[in-house]
Formats: sequence, C-alpha cells, structure tokens
Amino acid sequence: MREMNDSGIEWIGAIPIHWKCCRQKYEIQLLNGRAYKDTEFEEDGTYKILRVGNLYSNSTWYTSSLELAQTKYCFNGDLLYSWSMSYGPHIWHGDKVIYHYHIWKAELKNDMVMKYAYYYLLALTNNIKAETHETTMGFVTMGNMNNSYIVVPPCKEQILIATYLDKTCSKLDSIYDDIQHQIELLQEYKQSVITEAVTKGLDKNVAMKDSNEFIGKIPQSWSICKVKHVSDFVTDGAHISPDTSEEEYLFLSVTDMDDYGNLNFDNCLRITTAQYNYLVRTGCKPQKNDVIISKDGTIGKTTIIETDKDFVVASSLVIIHPSKNKIIAKYLRYSLMSKFVQEQLQMLLAGSALKRVSVGKNANLKIVYTSNINEQEDIIDYLDKKCAEIDAILADKQKQLDTLTEYKKSLIYEYVTGKKEVPADA
Repeated sequence: MREMNDSGIEWIGAIPIHWKCCRQKYEIQLLNGRAYKDTEFEEDGTYKILRVGNLYSNSTWYTSSLELAQTKYCFNGDLLYSWSMSYGPHIWHGDKVIYHYHIWKAELKNDMVMKYAYYYLLALTNNIKAETHETTMGFVTMGNMNNSYIVVPPCKEQILIATYLDKTCSKLDSIYDDIQHQIELLQEYKQSVITEAVTKGLDKNVAMKDSNEFIGKIPQSWSICKVKHVSDFVTDGAHISPDTSEEEYLFLSVTDMDDYGNLNFDNCLRITTAQYNYLVRTGCKPQKNDVIISKDGTIGKTTIIETDKDFVVASSLVIIHPSKNKIIAKYLRYSLMSKFVQEQLQMLLAGSALKRVSVGKNANLKIVYTSNINEQEDIIDYLDKKCAEIDAILADKQKQLDTLTEYKKSLIYEYVTGKKEVPADA
C-alpha cells in the first residue's frame, strides 16, 4: 500500500504523499459566460445560446444579435461547470456555441488532464453542499469554487485514473440506464392501467359508443366533459413574489411536489402572516380533498390535499375543488393522470418556449366521465390496488438506482483522492 499523508482538508482526507493539494484556482481558471436579458432570447435567431437546461435536454435558445454573439464561446470538448440550479461539471459535445452566464468554462493550467479534472469536479460537487447557497434554486459562487481544494496527481496517474473511471462508470451507467428504462416501462404500464379504467370502465361487456375523441370508444352511459363542469371552481395560486422576511406560513410551488404527488412541507418557502392572510382571502389556500395539478415547469403532476396544514400555493399550481355530488376527488385525480388528459397537456405546450399551461386551459381539459358515484368508487378501489402493486416495484427499482448513484459517487471520490489505486490489470 502506498504511503498516505493528511491533506488537511476534511472532506478530502488522506492522499498519496506524492500528490499535490492546492486551491483550485491555481489549476483551473473559470471563465464566466454572458448574462442575457429575457428579451434577448429568440426561438429562431441565428446564434445558438447554451443554457443550463440545454445541458440536460435538446431544447435550444438563440439570439439574432451579432454583437451579443461575438464573445463567450465554448467548443466541442470544452469542460464546463453549471453553477446555478443543477450545478456540476459537463463536457460539451457539440458545435461552437455561446454559453450563458450560469455556466463557467474551465481552462486547465499546468499539467491538469481534462477528464481527470471532470471527475474531480464531480467529486467536489458531491461534497460542496456546505459551500452552496440554497434559495429557490441552489447556486455555487465562483469565489467558493476558486478557493476549494483540488488534489493533483502526476499527469500519468491522472490519465490512468480518468481512463479507469471512464471504463468503470460506463458499465455502471449502462446498468443505470437499463433500470431507468424498466422504470419508464412500469410508469407507462401504470398510466395505461389508469387510462383503461377511467376511459373504458371495468365491465368488459358493457355497450360502447364512439367518443369522437382520440381516446376511441367509451361506455354508452359515459360522456366527455370538461374539468370545470365537475368542479365548483378552478383557480391557481399566488401571482406575487413570496415575502420571506418573516418565515411564518408554508408557501408551496411546483418544485415542492414530486412525480408521485408527495408534497414537501419541510423544504418549502415560508412567508409572513400578513401575506399568508392576503393569499387566503384571494383563494390561494387549497382545502382538504382539493385536487392540485402543476401548470408551470413540470406539467401535469397531480395530488390530492389530505392534510389540514395551513399553507398556500404559488401560481405554478392549479387548485381544483371537485363538486361532491358529481365526482370523487381521487377519481378526478386518476382521470388527470390518464394518457387522455396528459396528451392534451402536451398538445397545449406545442410551440411554446416556456412550459406553461394556463389555469383556463386546465379548467377546459376534457375527461371521460361517469356520473355514477358507485362506479367511480369501484374504479378507485381497483386502481388503488393495481397502482400500489406497481408503485412497490417502482420503489424497489428506484432504490436500485439510488444505490448505484451512491456507489458511483463513492468510487469516483476514492480514486480522485487516492484512497484507491488503479488496479495493475485494469
């Protein structure tokens, strides 16, 4: 075993005695991108702009201004670091592009190997939580990054480590992708089960009729109706900025609801008593058994309010108050989760640069409707059982993903800090 020495940095710990540990700014220079105003973005401009979201998707923003396009370029193979929202390193694979202010380009000094630097920055990001600023979106300052510590092995060892991690992480990523694909298939199956039940019913022998919608045939006694026709009211949350000067009452937005409809009350914003009271008066407080659907950012996430907590919601969430004599809240939620409704939402988003579906359009969403409350209850009982079975499998698959993610983080950390040595036969 090679000789180790304490780095003096708590999260790094001991490193090989012949490795160097220094401030990151002495090995990596971070170059800011250009700050753009919203008015400078265009959907069909000439010059492509790389933003943080574009690092994770195929969406693209443009500008037509030659003046704006003359600086802040990154090129294929450049090492980037997104410091806002989803922070972390990225290797750009694409054409020459302007990069946005929320991205830094990393220029390496001395004998730093780009791929080793990438893996080290991954390890740093996993341990930099204490150095980030958590508001509605997390961000890392350049000062904190520059003054963070980096471990620098000799160049040959950097190459060995990077090559080994490429090979090993590629295998882990392949397993991860396979499990993720299984999750997607299970989610599609769950939606198909829900869709079948809320658009065709449970009786396979019932007489059917043409719905005149892309959903096809529906039971003879059922109808197509709009959400607003089975609701006492449909509204959205607050259109004002939250006043967090006194953190008294809970203020939830779309970011506080996960894909399964769970609400995160622990990490949401808190607002003043005065603002809370105003928002209650203006209809931003959901009632128990109201149905919530997200309309901004991530579209179509739904939940039922099952708590008596005092909280209000932001405009990114739509509040639907079901008419008790027309529809059961859980049945309405299942209807909103169906492919029939979710495809309507996607069609409403077509051609829109900003992912948003207005409260009015949510109120006009069509559902397949049975007025028979007993029939609604039977379908709810059936779907509760089927979805619980699927969700249990999904939870197990997600646990596997979480385990893989933590193992990969640990593996990268151990090699870039020298806790483990690349095997001789690797």
